[in-house]
Amino acid sequence: MGTEGIHDRYINPYTDFGFKKLFGTDMNKELLISFLNALLAGREVVNDVTYMNSEHLGTLELDRRAVFDVYCENDKGEKFLVEMQKGEQEFFKDRSLFYSTFPIREQACRGNWNYELKAVYTIGILNFVFQEQDNSCFHHEVKLVDLRTREVFYDKLTFIYLEMPKFNKGEGELETMFDKWLFVLRNLSSLLERPQALQERVFTRLFEAAEIARFDKNELCQYEESLKNFRDMYSVIVTAEKKGRREGLEEGLAQGLAQGLEKGLAQGREEERLSAARKMKSKGIDDVVISEVTGLTFEEISVL
Repeated sequence: MGTEGIHDRYINPYTDFGFKKLFGTDMNKELLISFLNALLAGREVVNDVTYMNSEHLGTLELDRRAVFDVYCENDKGEKFLVEMQKGEQEFFKDRSLFYSTFPIREQACRGNWNYELKAVYTIGILNFVFQEQDNSCFHHEVKLVDLRTREVFYDKLTFIYLEMPKFNKGEGELETMFDKWLFVLRNLSSLLERPQALQERVFTRLFEAAEIARFDKNELCQYEESLKNFRDMYSVIVTAEKKGRREGLEEGLAQGLAQGLEKGLAQGREEERLSAARKMKSKGIDDVVISEVTGLTFEEISVL
């Protein structure tokens, strides 16, 4: 298999193969370490990571399985779950919370144990928007908080979400390593060459790892299949959105027509009542009778 369906110089990190190629292998773990440190901005320093089994089963045979994109722990034993979310899901937040239970539960020790846990970070790189009301905020950090004091109740469980469609900084606006990493993730597959703003050594490694021309035949096959799956999924999402908008428009038109018809009929019925009342009044029929027949009030009859 060649590269007939691939026209980019660098891989698309939103594909399963692309994301795991950059962040899920020992050979490229310095990229993951750099990204995590940029994301944590000095609050926590990751010196090294060890990749963990990304496939997890529940405690019972019939429990649901969870498969993570990238799962690792740092040299302190803290767990990092890094997920690339390509499409919005109805219960995305529920799924995120469910996945976080696996690195929590697996810390349970046999024998005597005082329940002390290492920190767990669940990181979602989202190729969709889940808070449309605020287009300026793309970086969300969520913890358990005491609603009365507004203070963090438990600081060992952190959810970080990056709404990538909202990140629109250009090359000349990149100030921090965090900016640079988001720029790479947002634009990598559309770049023709390495931008001048990305001169750090770690990006030298990234662009080498991401260059499709360096792939062997097996990697090309895997990437092309992954790219096809990504394009198919994207097409399904776009089609569903268009269908939803079209059905919404059709429903709106139908509702508008129904409401217009109902309003027109009501106006017609009102005009008929007024016309009948005028005729009866012109014939000298008592207002009481006119009111009983048409339902009009005496005030309405008096102005006819």
